[in-house]
Amino acid sequence: MAERVRLVNPRHLKPNKDNPRLIFREKEISELEASIAKQGILVPLTVYEDRTGFRILDGERRWRCAKRLKLTGVPVIIQPKPAPLENLMMMFAIHHTRRDWDPLPTAYSLQKLSAEFEKQHGSAPPESELAQLASMTRGEVRRLRSLLSLPDAERADLMRELDKPREQRTLTADQVLEASKAAVQLHKRDIVNQRDADRLRRAVVRKFRNKIIKNTVDPRKLARLARAVEREEVSMSLARKVTGKLITQPDYSIDDAFSDSVEQHDYLHASTQLTARLTARLREQSEREYEVSGELAEELKQLVVLIKRVLRN
Repeated sequence: MAERVRLVNPRHLKPNKDNPRLIFREKEISELEASIAKQGILVPLTVYEDRTGFRILDGERRWRCAKRLKLTGVPVIIQPKPAPLENLMMMFAIHHTRRDWDPLPTAYSLQKLSAEFEKQHGSAPPESELAQLASMTRGEVRRLRSLLSLPDAERADLMRELDKPREQRTLTADQVLEASKAAVQLHKRDIVNQRDADRLRRAVVRKFRNKIIKNTVDPRKLARLARAVEREEVSMSLARKVTGKLITQPDYSIDDAFSDSVEQHDYLHASTQLTARLTARLREQSEREYEVSGELAEELKQLVVLIKRVLRN
């Protein structure tokens, strides 16, 4: 519960190091600044007091705008100072309804929350409890933890992307995650070794950047390829061939690989079923000794020519 509301000079406020929002984009700040310049700060900031002044629990963007506008006072609601674990939990809870957080910075904050819990309780929280602590679903926790398992270089690339305006970004966290999951699935089925799984992940990420792959979930087609190999619907040699092309050929897309493997199998399977039905139909006609019409005879002659051509190929 709030202790009191008062005006505080922005110079006496400090950002909260545990804020899951690490990136503040210029466009968003400028838009908020224009609104504050016109209407003032309508919603007070939430802060707590420590030895160095006030720490912000909610309202860092408003505070940044106030400094830029050289305001001498901003309205604040002062809360009791929380313990370190409570501070982290409050930061997640306060911002829970905001969906414009960037996943990777949020993942780092989630890691801090887990570490602080372990420091206080002697063991890391299970996934279900961590989700409760962070006011998240277990699915959201798993997604953020997956980001932390990415190689350092790829996490650094994603953080650099966050410095750009949204419209200038060429890569998202979800695209990197999908690329990573696809590589793992192919490695599990021994279609690629660990070295080539890493190369594949990097290749798919590059293709996302270069717009060769445009759909974020396209890498899931590679998981379908892995399952097709497991069911012996697609040969291991063909799967390795198309995977190798993905790694080495810059313009070869996942759609190309899927078309050359799983889609090809599906097409051939459908052709086999159609051929079997036609064979059964012709066999039945022969057994009934029905007369062959001129139209049917012509179609059968063309079919014979086509069958010979297909078999030669």
